[in-house]
Amino acid sequence: MRTDIDNWEPITVTEIYKLFSTIPINWGMAGGWALDLHLGKQSRVHDDIDVIILREEQLTIYNHLSKDWMLYKAENGKLVLWQEGEFLKTTNDIWVSKSSSSPWAFQMMLVETEQQSWIYRRDKSIRREIEDIFLRTNEEIPYLRPEIQLLYKGGSANVRVKDFKDLQIMLPYLLPEQKDWLKITLKKQFPTGHSWLDYI
Repeated sequence: MRTDIDNWEPITVTEIYKLFSTIPINWGMAGGWALDLHLGKQSRVHDDIDVIILREEQLTIYNHLSKDWMLYKAENGKLVLWQEGEFLKTTNDIWVSKSSSSPWAFQMMLVETEQQSWIYRRDKSIRREIEDIFLRTNEEIPYLRPEIQLLYKGGSANVRVKDFKDLQIMLPYLLPEQKDWLKITLKKQFPTGHSWLDYI
């Protein structure tokens, strides 16, 4: 078990792409880096780096990464080694490092799917076709659509100052249909209102 959650030396987006592009799965950059890839520039410092993967493809990921990396499942505030052959039904986050004492290099977030649809865990009525949740840069790096990434940020139980700043930075770059989707899904998750709705 590890508790050094602040011990980060994230690898780069390019290194993530080289690593994941050889694995036969659906994946994409997530978090703040996904938004910056959409912008085409880095808007702020990123303390970590996140990748979205499909829960159903997790064992393929494990088989490819476990040879060279140590994989820890985040559960109940603890980071415990992910065991070979263990299918994670409820774990949502995997932290990855080179050794048991080296800094964290990247994090993987498992998302739910059903019949070719991505499912938003916090409100399962919010769905998109799996093939429609990622966009690609000119270099073919896949990343989570900005409106979906902003839903994850705004839909969290703990919306941070940096999440609101990310929203403000991204709004001028969102298409009308992306803004509409974000507004509709936030209203669906928060029928009594959400602080972001006045800005979108």
